[in-house]
Amino acid sequence: MQIQDVVHTDLKIDFLKTEQQQSWCFYGDNDSGIDSFLQLLDGRLTDFTATTIDLSPGAGVLSFYGQQQIFEEELRNDDSDFMDSTDPGTTVEEFLGAPEKAIPLLKTFNLESCLHTGFRQLSSGQCRKLIILREVIRGSQTIILQNPYDGLDVLSCTELNHALEQIAQTTVEIIILINSINDIPRWCSHIGIFHNNRLTHAGPRDKTLPHLITTSEPTAPIETPFTNNNASKESQPANPKKELIRLKNGFAGYGGTTLFAGLNLDIFSGDHTLICGPNGCGKSTLLDIITGDNPKCYANDLSLFGNKRGTGESIWQLKQQMGIISSSLHRNHRIPSTALHVVLSGLFDTIGLYDKVSTIQIKEARRWLAWLELSPLADKPFRRLEFAEQRLILIGRALIKKPQLLIFDEATQGLDDKNRHKLLDLLDLIAADKLATILFVSHRTDEYRPFFSQKVQLDSYSVCC
Repeated sequence: MQIQDVVHTDLKIDFLKTEQQQSWCFYGDNDSGIDSFLQLLDGRLTDFTATTIDLSPGAGVLSFYGQQQIFEEELRNDDSDFMDSTDPGTTVEEFLGAPEKAIPLLKTFNLESCLHTGFRQLSSGQCRKLIILREVIRGSQTIILQNPYDGLDVLSCTELNHALEQIAQTTVEIIILINSINDIPRWCSHIGIFHNNRLTHAGPRDKTLPHLITTSEPTAPIETPFTNNNASKESQPANPKKELIRLKNGFAGYGGTTLFAGLNLDIFSGDHTLICGPNGCGKSTLLDIITGDNPKCYANDLSLFGNKRGTGESIWQLKQQMGIISSSLHRNHRIPSTALHVVLSGLFDTIGLYDKVSTIQIKEARRWLAWLELSPLADKPFRRLEFAEQRLILIGRALIKKPQLLIFDEATQGLDDKNRHKLLDLLDLIAADKLATILFVSHRTDEYRPFFSQKVQLDSYSVCC
């Protein structure tokens, strides 16, 4: 690959050349220009000039954008309405196209039991591993990966690193784009750094690494709309703990496969809970049962906010007390809407804005966009924004109504170090000031904050206080 004198509103590259036997990792913050670089590589970038653009033909790309396109295609082909059962969609075997070649790799990525599972039934992390496997099996000579470790458990990250290191030693060119310094793999021979919409450094690892420090320092958090105008914890009266969630012998599964069973979970106000476990163990399914987005919510012995599920309360009454962000919620935001409207929709728990909003509500939504440093995007179409920008806007959507219960499923996926720390620092303040109770799913050990008072290890069905 050779690129020279690229000029675009959001991207400038003076010169870049990669060669076979080199493995490249490009790092940049969410607003550094690295997303525009990905668009250049996969052919989506327009309105730019360049002296030289020599890209690898037929490159295999794993990106958040591509994963969303696959998901939407699966939804278009969903025949559940014409079947007696749920249409599983394209199975893993069909998706890979060459299962005889895939079996050893499926074992490496711990997906061998999913061969006949539909794409829509996989977790977000499993989907990402599956797309990578498909490109390897296809024989792509260049594989481009955007934040490949996001959504993967620790073991899967180790396995992926091992697999990519082996691939990098062949004639296949590996190009990784990441937003977190901690995700830079040791096996990459070359590093590129994006900053202020420009490729500022690119070259051998040992010569480039020293320049990373100056481009990745997080900024101090500013006053947030969540904490603003709220009394400090010292001036708040002590309130007795309120039951928020009670699940007895909880279970979930699909197609004869059990994800978890016998799970007992009690969460009272102030019991900030961290949920862990490997990809595919049912973490997101558990949250969907709690939020009412999985039909198993009625089969389980579940109480929410002191009321047994299915005794007359509507899902909308329950969601008024929840702020939710998840990969499934992100995927389902497919309708036309502006960034401002998406934040406002959090007040009504809808995908899309259908209710009339007040001047005060609009002002509050704009305050959240300002805190997220996304005010210029207020009137931009949500679907045309980059993945990280969309994720930040959905975080604002979850927080705007200041709910009793915050349910965050891999909320920081796609975010750079600055934005991840900014959100986690906000959750620290929320926990300290007793403003909400946090239910948090994450694979990243650097996101395990001291305010979590209990931990659910879902693969072993254990709850640790």
